[in-house]
Amino acid sequence: MKRIAITAWAALLAAGLPTAQAAAPDWGKVPAAKFTLLYAGVSPIEWITKGSEHGGARALKKGETCASCHHEEAADMGKKIVSGQKNEPKPIKGKAPAIPVSVQASHDGANLYLRFSWKQPAGGADKMDKDNAVKLAVMFEDNKVPRANLSGCWETCHSDARTMPDAKDDKKTKYVAEGSLASGKYYDLIQWTSKGGKFDGYVADKRVLEGGKALLDAKGEKKGDEWSVVFTRKLTGGEGDIALAPGKVVNIGFAIHDDHAAGRFHHVSFGYTLGLDAKADISAAKQ
Repeated sequence: MKRIAITAWAALLAAGLPTAQAAAPDWGKVPAAKFTLLYAGVSPIEWITKGSEHGGARALKKGETCASCHHEEAADMGKKIVSGQKNEPKPIKGKAPAIPVSVQASHDGANLYLRFSWKQPAGGADKMDKDNAVKLAVMFEDNKVPRANLSGCWETCHSDARTMPDAKDDKKTKYVAEGSLASGKYYDLIQWTSKGGKFDGYVADKRVLEGGKALLDAKGEKKGDEWSVVFTRKLTGGEGDIALAPGKVVNIGFAIHDDHAAGRFHHVSFGYTLGLDAKADISAAKQ
């Protein structure tokens, strides 16, 4: 009987399967970083970099990050865009201009834990995604996509993607210019949906919502008007999964599709950094 038990244990280890359920940290002991996700409207990377309308193009060429210029003014930028004053040809009545979000991170040597919490803003817009009141996506990048350390997830946002005014193909998703898994030029993507779905994929030459092996769990709940979503992710996974490790810093960005939003009609963060036991915008200490 003992030999059978040992054999079964060894088989689990050999298969790389978890032998116990990962336990979330004591969030009361994990500091929270504060970010403002803004409604970005029609602001693709091409608009940002062409320089004729966006003065930050010159700053990007000098190596300055979008966050270094705009972190404190994200809410004001969202107000201009959501009203139609700038970069939104079809303003949506009732759309929130920005969503303040708290982010906590921790790890246990095997898994990364990310907790996002925010207050549900007022809504009332048409329900584009009737199945999901809210979706939350996170993208990691391993310092291989040009400018990703400066512009964050904006390197996946293009003027010809579906739901953009210039789109000619309603099936064209987010993508990375000259991106591929083979070259390492891609973003690792995880997503939670309020309907109960969780997705582990990547964005390279197109967006793929499957294939990843790192995401163990994604759970969200709403208490009163407060949302909280927790991702449990292995430090290493499979195809399309960025490898994380103590001492390593990667790029990170996140987005919320609020009020049944779909496509480009989401709230997005600027590009930030995530470090495990390392100094970063979001630091995950071992607990």
